[in-house]
Amino acid sequence: MVHQSPPPPGPLAGLLVADLSTVLAGPLCTMLLADLGADVIKVEPPSGDVTRGWGPPWVGAESEGTRTAAYFLAVNRNKRSLRLDLHHEDGRRILARLLERADVLVENFRPGALARLGFGDDELRTLNERLVHLAISGYGPDGPDAERAGYDFVLQAAGGLMSITGAAADEGGEPTKVGVAISDVATGLFGAIGVLAAVLARQRQDPGPAAGQRVDVSILESTLGILVNQAHNAFVTGRSPQRLGNAHPNIVPYETFAAADGELALAIGTDAQWRRLCAALDLASVAEDPRFATNAARVEHRDELRPILSARLAAGTVAEWLGVLERADVPCGPINDILAAFGSAQATARQMRVPLEHPQLGAVDQVGLPIKLSATPATIRTPPPVLGEHRDEILEELGFDPNSILRLREQGIV
Repeated sequence: MVHQSPPPPGPLAGLLVADLSTVLAGPLCTMLLADLGADVIKVEPPSGDVTRGWGPPWVGAESEGTRTAAYFLAVNRNKRSLRLDLHHEDGRRILARLLERADVLVENFRPGALARLGFGDDELRTLNERLVHLAISGYGPDGPDAERAGYDFVLQAAGGLMSITGAAADEGGEPTKVGVAISDVATGLFGAIGVLAAVLARQRQDPGPAAGQRVDVSILESTLGILVNQAHNAFVTGRSPQRLGNAHPNIVPYETFAAADGELALAIGTDAQWRRLCAALDLASVAEDPRFATNAARVEHRDELRPILSARLAAGTVAEWLGVLERADVPCGPINDILAAFGSAQATARQMRVPLEHPQLGAVDQVGLPIKLSATPATIRTPPPVLGEHRDEILEELGFDPNSILRLREQGIV
């Protein structure tokens, strides 16, 4: 019988994370930490993370009590689940015992809510001065909107992102959200970076005892933070950028074009690429036209250039043009749907769809790991947990004896 060796420990092996977050930003953050080797204990309310019910589509069966939304399965692998009623004194005692041992706390309560449960900043420092506390909120812990609940859709709108997404107004377009909850995703990524920075700072503190710190990340600030060049376009000109559909505000041509049987994406980032594109399209005279010879000129004359390229590309199929352009080393690509994107040869070679079997739910394939470390790789080790799946083992690790665990179970606290 061949025995599989366990996966190598990740770079965060030994780091204990208490995850009180729900929905997307916080769970994505803690899943990244878990993928990198941290021991993440997902502390869920009695009814569970609300995204367990954000379906369809579902995995599992309602009749068996295992029905779980695909949404939840997307951001909760590699975690252990502890169902815990924090409105009960004994539930708060259990959390306190966990936080005494934890390296990191991640939560997305509204500002002030955790303090009302008895876990304000001062109480957390008393429990564990080494604790790194990531507080995720909609708008930040202060300012006039601090008390407002934060939702990705609302903050894509309020944060300016929706105003630059979608077809142009003169084409009948309206402000449009990104097709994934990108403000939440960005918040989760910034949160993970903040946690890692605080853990590293704790290790490097000298002289004096190593201490943790509070890390605040909000969905609003994360949305503003990913506006990058569009924000600076506005700062420099004093005018807010407008929607351009798939076109780029600073680079031309850098958008989608219709071929005879579909669309393809072109991304011409340099003037050398522009000349190669024109040669591949048999448009040599266009390449030298002073209106189009440089990117700055092409941006100024985009409305004159686009019909020329559109007419030429409409004469061939997507596959034909992709072959021609790739041979000419011109950046281009097909417009894949999600299954096609994950099924592409390159995504397959890079293991971006990982088969995973859940003992109760069956197949729960996972998005692969975009971070590849050569010596201490991230790994997908365990499937997303069912609610309270690891209750007994976690409580035993926290020092509770079998009789105490039974009492806590009977009272519905865990």
